[in-house]
Amino acid sequence: MNLYPLTLFLFVSTICCLRAAAATCHVDDESGLLGFKSGITADPSGMLGSWKSSTDCCTWSGVTCNNNRVTSLSLYGDLDKANSFLSGIIAPSLSKLRFLDGLYLQNLRNVSGKFPAFLSNLPNLLFVYIENNRISGQIPESIGNMTRLEALSFAGNRLSGSIPSSISQLTQLTQLKLGKNLLTGPVPDGIRRLKNLTMLSLEDNQLTGNIPDFFASFSSLQILELSRNKFSGTIPTSISTLAAKLRYLELGHNYLTGKIPDFLGNFKALDTLDLSSNRFSGTVPTSFRNLTKIFNLHLSNNFLVDPFPEMNVKGIESLDLSNNMFHLKEIPKWVTSSPIIYSLKLAKCGIKMKLDDWKPSETYFYDYIDLSGNEISGSPIWLLNKTDYLVGFWMSGNKLRFNLENLRIVETLKYLDLSRNSVFGKIPKAIAGLDKLNVSYNHLCGQIPTNKFPASAFIGNDCLCGSPLQPCKA
Repeated sequence: MNLYPLTLFLFVSTICCLRAAAATCHVDDESGLLGFKSGITADPSGMLGSWKSSTDCCTWSGVTCNNNRVTSLSLYGDLDKANSFLSGIIAPSLSKLRFLDGLYLQNLRNVSGKFPAFLSNLPNLLFVYIENNRISGQIPESIGNMTRLEALSFAGNRLSGSIPSSISQLTQLTQLKLGKNLLTGPVPDGIRRLKNLTMLSLEDNQLTGNIPDFFASFSSLQILELSRNKFSGTIPTSISTLAAKLRYLELGHNYLTGKIPDFLGNFKALDTLDLSSNRFSGTVPTSFRNLTKIFNLHLSNNFLVDPFPEMNVKGIESLDLSNNMFHLKEIPKWVTSSPIIYSLKLAKCGIKMKLDDWKPSETYFYDYIDLSGNEISGSPIWLLNKTDYLVGFWMSGNKLRFNLENLRIVETLKYLDLSRNSVFGKIPKAIAGLDKLNVSYNHLCGQIPTNKFPASAFIGNDCLCGSPLQPCKA
């Protein structure tokens, strides 16, 4: 009897079994992940449903392995789905994942607890994105030990206290995102050492003091987001050194003063510029004509005066010049010719024109139009009847005169303000689908359709009746 085939079969089978055994994840990694799962108190969408003891953790949802060691943990919630979240804490058992280089816990919403300081003990960690959760407390000084990090994001949490100076030791960082937290105090000057940054995002905190004048250090910076803080002073001159590459400059909703610097006109790559809701004064620099690639320009709620420069853009997506001291007289031609605009806000901009004479090259994409507080006459019927995706339309305090019954209210429309005009006719039933409505102080008449709005939305008309105003007479 020839035993060679049988021997070969047993040998091959043994090798295959050994390989199969070797392919399963390391026992420490399994233990670390199961410890994390034990810290989760609610998982309504079954995000961790495949995480079962004695199964290969390299096959679990969100887990990536290399040579049977876990290298990445990626768990994402869907903000559009009510049950797509995790509740609980980030268990320190994850420190057992010694080969982890990426941790992505994003949009999980209800993951809470303190800053996971154990992360500084993971020797291979390069990328940390723990975003849109409920992590609270202070960022520990020990974060400075994570010197290999290339990206750090705790955006959208509840972190408080100051940004620790030790963060300046993370010199390999290309992205630092701490926006949408409760951080206070000044920006550490040591951040100038993070010379590899392409993105610095600290928006929507409570940071104070002047914006540091250290931007000459950042030769690769493309995104700078400092909006919605309490910064004061002027725009630092070192920002001018970012002209070659910066695409997003967002400084809105602070307490910045002085004039808008001329050097911003040199930012040829700029896509978005937000200086809104500050205390800037003077004119907008004529150098803004050089911003040929600008798509989003927000200068509203400042103290800016005429003249406004004629922009040289191929198309603008979003423009907001509202509530300054401009006297534009008409909607600028470079806006009217834009083929891609979705948001136009020129409230209180000194516009005196007949709306029927405005002929924008594109109306299909409009989401938001705010022309309130001007001297615009005529009718918006033609405009609104050509917009299929309009969400908000504000025209209060103008001289419009038209029959409201002729207005087509599209399904997407949620905000409509036509107050203080000369609108007449009856109120259409379609207003029931709106979230906010104001047609006060016009010449409307008849019974008000079923609605959810307060009396202030309807007062000051000729003869409206019905809830929430007085009952109609029989």
